[in-house]
Amino acid sequence: MTKLGNMIFYSPAAGRRCTISFIKTAADISENQIAQAALSEGMKIEYYAVPAEKLAFPDESFDVITACQRFWHFDHAQIMPKLFRVLKSNGSLLVLCMAWLPFEDEIAGASERLVLKYNPSWSGAGEPIPPIEIPACHTEKFDLVYHDEYSLQVPFTRGSWNGRMKARRGTGASLTSAEILAWEQEHKKLLEQIAPMEFNIRHYAAAAELKARK
Repeated sequence: MTKLGNMIFYSPAAGRRCTISFIKTAADISENQIAQAALSEGMKIEYYAVPAEKLAFPDESFDVITACQRFWHFDHAQIMPKLFRVLKSNGSLLVLCMAWLPFEDEIAGASERLVLKYNPSWSGAGEPIPPIEIPACHTEKFDLVYHDEYSLQVPFTRGSWNGRMKARRGTGASLTSAEILAWEQEHKKLLEQIAPMEFNIRHYAAAAELKARK
């Protein structure tokens, strides 16, 4: 499995007693994002800090490729043939998206505004509820076999929501250590003012599966 810009490619390897392990590869254009991901324990993953369009793997290397959150930022005319080439016969490309709704959730909106105060160039703010739109070029070599979109409430505490916001690309992966500390202190004070100890944040989730036409 590999993850590009939050995209992962899966290549399962059979072991004894038919147990299955996964060879996993993850890639993101942000070196900071990759550095944060590499801190995960117990995960056998090869990490690459490189644009998805520049990754090179042998033909039919993977059974599944997942593209989460940033699929729509790729150069699709360039990357689509590469994804098709490295997928095995009947391999799947999974496009996944989940985000909170800052215009419909007061706490999420306030937290986003504070991130933008420290990082005005953050492009991940202000998510609407988009459908999963697959660029037309992918239909040349892939078939859309499944899709779903829905809204949901995700539970948080003040501490876990602060951690979730801190982990965002616009915060922990972009700001300096001093800026992160200042943002976090202000964010914790904000949550004490606007949020109970436990609360829900409204999100939407969407998924689409494309099968390689091989």
